[in-house]
Amino acid sequence: MFQRLFIFCAFLCITPALLAQHTFSARIINHESKDPLIGVTVYFPALNNGGSTGSDGSVTVRNIPSGTQQISISYVGYETLRLQRAFPLSAQEQGEILELHHAHGELDEIVVNSTRSSRTIEDSPTRVEFIAGEELSEKGNMKPGDIRMLLNESTGIQTQQTSATSYNSSIRIQGLDGKYTQLLRDGLPLYSGFSGGLSLMQIAPLDLKQVEVIKGASSTLYGGGAIAGLVNLITKSPEEEPELSFMLNSTSALGLDASAFYSQKYGRLGTTVFTSYNKGTAYDPADNGLTAIPEFDRFTFNPKLFAYLGNTTLNFGVNLVTEERLGGSIDYVEGDRNSDLYFERNETDRLSTQFQLEREFSDQMVLTLKNSSSLYDRSIEIPDYTFAGTQFSTFSEANLSLINKQTEWTGGLNLWTDHFDQSKGGNGNPLDFTNTTLGAFLQNTSPISEKWSVEAGFRLDYQNNYGVFPLPRLSLMYEPSAQLTFRLGGGLGYMIPTVFSEDAERQQFQNIQPLDTDNLDAERSAGGNLDVNYRLPITEKLILSTNILVFYTRINDPLVLSSTGSGFEFTQPNGFVDTEGVEVNMKWSYGNLKLFVGYTHANVEQHYNGQVTEFPLVAEHRLNNVLMYEKHGNFWIGLEAYYYSPQKLGDGSTGDAYWITGLMTEKRLNEHFSLFLNFENFLDTRQTAFDTIYTGTLENPDFRDIYAPVDGFVINGGVKINW
Repeated sequence: MFQRLFIFCAFLCITPALLAQHTFSARIINHESKDPLIGVTVYFPALNNGGSTGSDGSVTVRNIPSGTQQISISYVGYETLRLQRAFPLSAQEQGEILELHHAHGELDEIVVNSTRSSRTIEDSPTRVEFIAGEELSEKGNMKPGDIRMLLNESTGIQTQQTSATSYNSSIRIQGLDGKYTQLLRDGLPLYSGFSGGLSLMQIAPLDLKQVEVIKGASSTLYGGGAIAGLVNLITKSPEEEPELSFMLNSTSALGLDASAFYSQKYGRLGTTVFTSYNKGTAYDPADNGLTAIPEFDRFTFNPKLFAYLGNTTLNFGVNLVTEERLGGSIDYVEGDRNSDLYFERNETDRLSTQFQLEREFSDQMVLTLKNSSSLYDRSIEIPDYTFAGTQFSTFSEANLSLINKQTEWTGGLNLWTDHFDQSKGGNGNPLDFTNTTLGAFLQNTSPISEKWSVEAGFRLDYQNNYGVFPLPRLSLMYEPSAQLTFRLGGGLGYMIPTVFSEDAERQQFQNIQPLDTDNLDAERSAGGNLDVNYRLPITEKLILSTNILVFYTRINDPLVLSSTGSGFEFTQPNGFVDTEGVEVNMKWSYGNLKLFVGYTHANVEQHYNGQVTEFPLVAEHRLNNVLMYEKHGNFWIGLEAYYYSPQKLGDGSTGDAYWITGLMTEKRLNEHFSLFLNFENFLDTRQTAFDTIYTGTLENPDFRDIYAPVDGFVINGGVKINW
C-alpha cells in the first residue's frame, strides 16, 4: 500500500514537468534558390540540445521547456541565423519555413571568373581553388612585394627558385615544370615565354581581389600551356564606395615595400590606380660571399579606366614595371668592380595594355571582346656574357555567352601572336621566333538531374609551326547532399616547344641552340582529377571541411635541354613524363580558432628510352599546417609549419628534408589603421646551413639546384591604411 501511494505521488510531481516539454519544428531553405538545405545545425545553447535538417530540409527538436529560448541556426558558407522563441509556440510558429543567406565575404558566394560561368564555386562542375578576402590579405602581409608566398603556401603548389643569386622563381603545380603553368591576369595571358622569367617577382598583391587556381588541363578556354593548370590573378574594380589603401613594409633583410591603391566610381565612369615601389638590399645570411637576396629597385604603375554605358561596360588599363636587379658576389654588389667576381645583373622593362568590352543584349546573352598587348625587354648579364631580347605578344578574343536557368553556353574565337628578337648573345645563332595561334572553343554547363551537373568543352587550335590541336574536356559533378560533393574531370592539352624553360633560365640562355622546328613536335598531355569535398558541422561552433583530390597527368614528347659538349640543345627523348598523387585539405573551425592541414603526395617520373627516373626538384611528400586565431575585424595571429621531404636533384644527388615555420600577426587599431608583424622561417632553415649551393670558386661558381630557402629567418612588419 505504501509503495503504491509513493508511485502515485511521484507521478503527480513529474506530470507538470512532462506536460511542459515542447517541440520545435522548422524547414530550412536557401534564400536565393528556395532549395532545402541538408545538414543545417539547429542548436539551443542554454539547453545543450539541438538537431540537424534531413533530406527535405526539415528538423525537429524535442524536450524544450516552457519559457523564452535562444536558437542558433548555422551552416557552412551561410550567415548564422539567431532566433528567440517563447515556448509553447503559437500556431503560426509551428513548422515555419526559415531562409538562410550566403555569408558576406565567404568564398562559396563568389562567382569565379576562370570558368566563364555565372555559377558560384559550389555549383561549378570544374574544381576551382582560390584565395580571397582576409586570407588574401594575410598572405599578402608576408611578402608585400610579390606573390611567391601567396602561392607557395597552397597545397599542391610550389614556387621553385631557379637562381641562387637573383631570387628568380617559377610556379610548379603537382610537381610539373613551371612552363606547364599558365599565369593570367584578369583572364588575359600576359606572362609567358621570355616575359614569364621574372613575373612572380614583379607582381605585388595589394590590388588583387582574388586568386583563382584550376589544376589539370584547362585548355578549352585558355588554349595551350595550361597542362599543369592555371593561376588567374583577378584585380579589383571600382565599387560604389571609394577605396584608398596604403601599405608600408620593411624587413630585417633591409628591404622596403611601399604600395598604394585607389578606386572610385564617378557616375558612368570609374577608375583604379595601383602603384608600388619595392627595394631590396644585398643580403648574405650564410656569410658565404653570395647574395641570398639581391639588390633591386622596382617601380610599378597600373592605372585602369572603366566606363558604364547602359548595357555596355568597358575598361582599359596600362601596366608599367621597370626594375634593376643585381646579385652574386656581395663584394661586387657593394661596389668592388675591380676584382674578377661573379655577378648576375637583370634589367627589365615591362609594358602591357588590357582592354575588355562587355555588351548585354539581354539577361541571357552577353558578348565580350578582349585584347591585351605586352612589350617585354630584358637583359641578363654575367661575367663575360650578356643575353638580351625583346618579346612582343598579343591576345585577342571575342566570345558569346548564352545563359538561362537550365544551361549555359560559351563560345568564341581567339588569336595569339608572339614574337621574340634577341639583341645580345647567341654567337650568331639567335633564339628569335614568331608564333601565331588561332583557336575556336565551345563550352556548355548543364544540370543532368537534381544531383548531377556536367561541363563539357572543345577547342580547336591551329598553330603556324606545329599544326592542328583538338582539345576536348569534360567535368562531372555529383552532389548527393549539401554536405558532400564529387567532381570528376579530365582533358587534353598541348604546349609548343619553347626555349624559355627553368633549365634554360639557370644557364642564363648561354650557349643554347635555337629550336629545330622541323624535327620537334608539340608536347601533348592527357590527365584527370577526382575531387571529393565533405563539410560536416559537428556542433554549433565546431565545423570540419575536408577535400581530397586524386590527380594524374601524362605529357608525351617532353622537351628536354641536353648538353652537346660545347653547349645545349632541346631534344625530345623517346618517352613521357607523368605525375600522379593526392592532395588532402582539412579545415577545422571552432569559434575564433581555425586549423588548416594540407598534405600533398606527388610522384613525378621521367620515362625516357626505357628507363624510369625521378623528376628533379619535387618533394614527394609535403605537409602544410596553419593554426589561426582570428577575432574578426580586430586581431589575428597565426602559426605555420611546412614540411618538405627529400628531393632528387639534377646532379643525381638527393637533398635533405626540412621544415619551415613562421609566425604572423595583425592588429587593427581602428577602422583605418592596422599594424602587422611576421616572423618568417624563424627556425632559420637554409640550404646553406645543411648543404651547398655551388661548387668551384666565387670567381667561377657552378651553381647546384636550389631546393630549400636561402634567405633564412627574416622579420617583416609595417602598417596598412584604408580610407
